[in-house]
Amino acid sequence: MRRFALLTLLTVGAVRLAAAREPSTPHVVLGIHGGLGPDRNEVSPAAERQSRADLEAALRAGYAVLQRPGGTSLDAVEAAIRVLEDSPLFNAGKGAVFTSDGRNELDASIMEGKTLRAGAVAGVTTVKNPITAARAVMDQTKHVLLIGPAADGFAKSAGLQIVEPAYFRTEERWQQHLKAVEKARQSPQGADRHDARAGHSWGTVGAVALDKMGNLAAGTSTGGTSEKRPGRVGDSPIIGAGTYADNASCAVSATGQGEFFIRYSVAHDIAALMKYKGKTVAAAAEEVILDKLKPVGGEGGVIALDAQGNLTAPYNSGGMFRGSITADGQVRIRLFDE
Repeated sequence: MRRFALLTLLTVGAVRLAAAREPSTPHVVLGIHGGLGPDRNEVSPAAERQSRADLEAALRAGYAVLQRPGGTSLDAVEAAIRVLEDSPLFNAGKGAVFTSDGRNELDASIMEGKTLRAGAVAGVTTVKNPITAARAVMDQTKHVLLIGPAADGFAKSAGLQIVEPAYFRTEERWQQHLKAVEKARQSPQGADRHDARAGHSWGTVGAVALDKMGNLAAGTSTGGTSEKRPGRVGDSPIIGAGTYADNASCAVSATGQGEFFIRYSVAHDIAALMKYKGKTVAAAAEEVILDKLKPVGGEGGVIALDAQGNLTAPYNSGGMFRGSITADGQVRIRLFDE
């Protein structure tokens, strides 16, 4: 089996390297992302090492599920994302960014490609692993999306692990919030307090997987945009925007400016280009991320996996944390433009 070589993707402003020009290499069974990334000089060596370790741990966790008898892509996606939600380095679960009023509001979704079943939660504040709450919505209700306190209440009634809201707080994220509050305080009169930003909020996480039965699945989890208005919901829990999976096309998990991903139905658009125009997963994902989003200022990227195990990971920002593992257990981790 050929080794999988993750495509080198160039930054905004550099010469464009089309993902479709370099064939994806089968057979990837699990791909993950840890969100858009900062420049390399903004990441300490220690943080870089830990980020790589956590990404690999997530890949190993999902891969272990796929190696079990009857292990499903859906289970693998959930297992991989739970590892990243438990890491304080990513903007999902513990380590999520703060809203403008100093709270953590978390979103997640999951979808399987065989039946198009899906589940999602938005604005939850007490369920330890939002991706598992999304899975419970899919498995235990007739709904797709639950929000706010009612979603937290459902998670508790479903027997999921519940934590105090303070669990999600990290000192680094809190300091980012305090700097944003101070910036808003010093801004000209009339500035919108809720739209103050503490820079980019890197770290939304996601996973796409292909199991031995040929079924695809995708999932995404996030703390949203730093200093967002309370109640703001981005693309991550929206099926067809930040997450989508269909065995007839591909599985997609997105990261970036959620409002653009919602407006352009990014995840579903990639699947539709494959299904109705016959494009490869690499060509479809590149068309949406580079040709549609980039010209209008929609910063972000996706990981997308087809039913043949071809993985692509185009992005139009300075970088995207991402990784993959092949059927024979070969791991590849990329944090920057490597």
